[in-house]
Amino acid sequence: MATADTASTGTSVVPQLPNHKVKIKKPGQRSCNEKDAKGKFCGGHLKRWFYATDVPEQECGDVEKAWGPDAEVYRCEFCHTLYLPNPEDTSGVNVAALGRLSRFGFLVPPKEEKPKDDKPKDDKPKDEALKDAK
Repeated sequence: MATADTASTGTSVVPQLPNHKVKIKKPGQRSCNEKDAKGKFCGGHLKRWFYATDVPEQECGDVEKAWGPDAEVYRCEFCHTLYLPNPEDTSGVNVAALGRLSRFGFLVPPKEEKPKDDKPKDDKPKDEALKDAK
């Protein structure tokens, strides 16, 4: 894994851990952008990683020593690269869209208002209006 002390991603410097490669997520990023030896992107999904309950990580202990027991950390499902959340990205928001929380706990997108017609509607159903036209 990574052995360097720091890695530069854009304008920020990310402290590296002895046994883990660490990067910062881009806003809205959901998949790994790490390149392998052939230069291909990994493409694994980034999943929230609860390292305190991970048995191999308990033996290593690097992450908990560096960031504490409850830090927000994401890990690639294939190459296991660690991603820290982007400060520009809002934490805990659904990546599909920003919306409002319903009483059932789901994110609901805002309603789009339909344009109002100036013409008054007929009280008759369409079938009756067709019969009257004959």
